Amino acid sequence: MSTTPRRPLRSVLPALLLLLAAVLFAAPTASARTEAAPTATLTEITGFGTNPSNLQMYLYVPDNVTAHPAVVVAVHYCTGSGPAMYNGTEWAQLADAYGFVVIYPSVTRSSKCFDVSSPQALKRGGGSDPVGIKSMIDWTVSTYSADTSRIYATGISSGAMMTNVLLGDYPDVFAAGAAFSGVPFGCFATTDGSEWNSACSGGTITHTPQEWGDLVRAAYPGYTGTRPRMQVWHGTEDDVLRYPNFGEEIKQWTNVLGVSQTPAATDSPVSGWTRTRYGATGDRAPVEAISLQGVGHNLYAWGMASRALTFFGLDTSGPAPQPQPGACKVTATTNAWNTGLTASLTITNTGTTAISSWQLAFTLPTGQTITNGWGATYTPSSGTVTATNATYNGTIAPNASVSIGYQANHAGNSAGPGGFTLNGTACSGS
Repeated sequence: MSTTPRRPLRSVLPALLLLLAAVLFAAPTASARTEAAPTATLTEITGFGTNPSNLQMYLYVPDNVTAHPAVVVAVHYCTGSGPAMYNGTEWAQLADAYGFVVIYPSVTRSSKCFDVSSPQALKRGGGSDPVGIKSMIDWTVSTYSADTSRIYATGISSGAMMTNVLLGDYPDVFAAGAAFSGVPFGCFATTDGSEWNSACSGGTITHTPQEWGDLVRAAYPGYTGTRPRMQVWHGTEDDVLRYPNFGEEIKQWTNVLGVSQTPAATDSPVSGWTRTRYGATGDRAPVEAISLQGVGHNLYAWGMASRALTFFGLDTSGPAPQPQPGACKVTATTNAWNTGLTASLTITNTGTTAISSWQLAFTLPTGQTITNGWGATYTPSSGTVTATNATYNGTIAPNASVSIGYQANHAGNSAGPGGFTLNGTACSGS
């Protein structure tokens, strides 16, 4: 019988140590993105967190995803799905161009409609679909170190209604939303388990702006922080969610964002479209509304997502970020005589970053017309006026102030201006 001589232990140890080192350096660490989705393809994510209504989560991550990317939640229509929303809209192509991540929630209930009507859905953390979608966002933020200040929602029909609901339930999560053929937050509310509200779909539910705004505020009682901006789209011939819902959405979100219901700007970017902006005149006004003349419920067309992207501020041609609500204050004093007055306005930047290239919008009382001014350029001379900075005062440092003023004629009403917004953000006034 022969035996194989044992190799001395001291000669084996160096090889083992080299092998162990190779394995350790080759293996991913515990903090590596072992669960991250492959890029440039739609991927279903499972086990993403609390999901009371059994939604599915689909994710699209572009090859060139940026560090700390923005996140867009794209919500499908009734009878649709996450993959249908992926294939039928250009959000994935826009993600390829700009490096953000897209979440496509998908309903598994038989109707394939999102829950926008139950008491659970219309309350922050109440359960149902909004909680599942919030979990998808949390998973994405954690996995990709996403920028929590750049999370957006958009949707079509049922998805548009869910966009309204998400912005109401989670105002601290979303920066803005874009709703194509939807209804106001709370309009579809039911208490009998039904998913459908015929009065709302028929356009017969109306409220005052304050009442609509109170419905949103009740979803997250006590919240006093930043509210997301809202863009709404609707066709005048919508026979599924009737056109009056468009006006009710405008009433709701102008109230929530504290801006005038009188448009600051009106134009027609495409033949048959009427676009109104509230609270500011630029691409990132607090509220933007687009009405499509003669168009029915299925209004969404290729290219509209690019316009929503501009409203979100995610395209490279968009304007610089604007100050957040509560980051500015305007103090106004007037000195009147028989048919004239002077007004002095002090703009204070109460935020933590400088404000550059500012525009202050405000509303003059009826009968007042500006005849001359200083410290800014004023257009138009009556109604909703925009004061644009002069060359020497275009930057307002944190905690600093700029004073401007004007002279105006009046027809008996010598009150001061109101409704101040700075670069589209509502300012407190005194």
